[in-house]
Amino acid sequence: MAVFVYFIITIEIQYFGSYTEAIESRAILVSMQIIIAYCCLYVLIPRYLTPKKNVQFVLGLFLLLALTYTLFVCIMEFYYNPKYFKSEDPSAVFDSLKGFRDHIFKIRSFAGKSVKFLTPTILLVIAKFYKEKQAYLQLNEQKTSAELSALKHQLNPHFLFNTLNNLYALSINKSDEAPEVIAKLSEMLDYMLYGCNDKYVPLSKEIELIDNYLALEKIRYDERVAIHFKKDIEMNVNIAPLILLTFIENAFKHGVSQELKKADIHINIAVKNNYILFDIHNSIAQNKLSLNKNPIGLTNVKKQLDLLYQDEYSLNINEENNRFNVYLKLPVK
Repeated sequence: MAVFVYFIITIEIQYFGSYTEAIESRAILVSMQIIIAYCCLYVLIPRYLTPKKNVQFVLGLFLLLALTYTLFVCIMEFYYNPKYFKSEDPSAVFDSLKGFRDHIFKIRSFAGKSVKFLTPTILLVIAKFYKEKQAYLQLNEQKTSAELSALKHQLNPHFLFNTLNNLYALSINKSDEAPEVIAKLSEMLDYMLYGCNDKYVPLSKEIELIDNYLALEKIRYDERVAIHFKKDIEMNVNIAPLILLTFIENAFKHGVSQELKKADIHINIAVKNNYILFDIHNSIAQNKLSLNKNPIGLTNVKKQLDLLYQDEYSLNINEENNRFNVYLKLPVK
């Protein structure tokens, strides 16, 4: 409505004999614009343009403009112009038929009026597109948040299940290390419940979480695993929470836990050139078949990476020389 009001209030009164004449002239023009706008927005665009029936849309629009122009000429020549016709000759009468014939087949006049008729429609289409785009972006953001939340809820119980198994094993053996495990688990739960609810968190907090996790696993496996954790972090950067932990957890679950001899895990985290570089390499148990399926943790973390980093990250996972290797590159946040 604001678009049409604009065309009414921007009347150049000096070209008319009176305010009534000016307002009535503009009212006729706006009426034609309203007809075009409603026919385009509610008939032509949804019926032809949206389904990509472009030829039908162009023909329909041309026909609509032609009919509207004909109606406009009729109103102007048979109503408006005779009503406000002025002549020095008191006996002169306005010839409506002649005026109609003079204007109805003028291509230049038709093209000029068509532009005026279509201007509000174009503005309304742009406004409608912008509004729908904003609504789509908001809906997509809500969808992404919901998906991330669902993925985290899948990940947390998976992690807790493995950690509680560690504590259960220590309790069975009445280990003196059980209180230390409970303390570290408490710190981890506090972080996972309250510290990683944001889309991105400080990398330093994630490293603390990994340190606690590695300490728990070292207590569980003792001499059965050699853990090498190298950190080269000199700047404060953010990262999506629980991403790195999933790869480390996967290394223990599918590598160390099934190794009858001594296993080893090498973890490296560095920040270089505005990228977080993470790689982890672990031995594969000799009695374990080749991994031909992605564990649930890796499947979930890939979905999170797609949602949060889209095409800005690179992930390479391979199995070579009886070792499982993961290389991850993330832009800093």
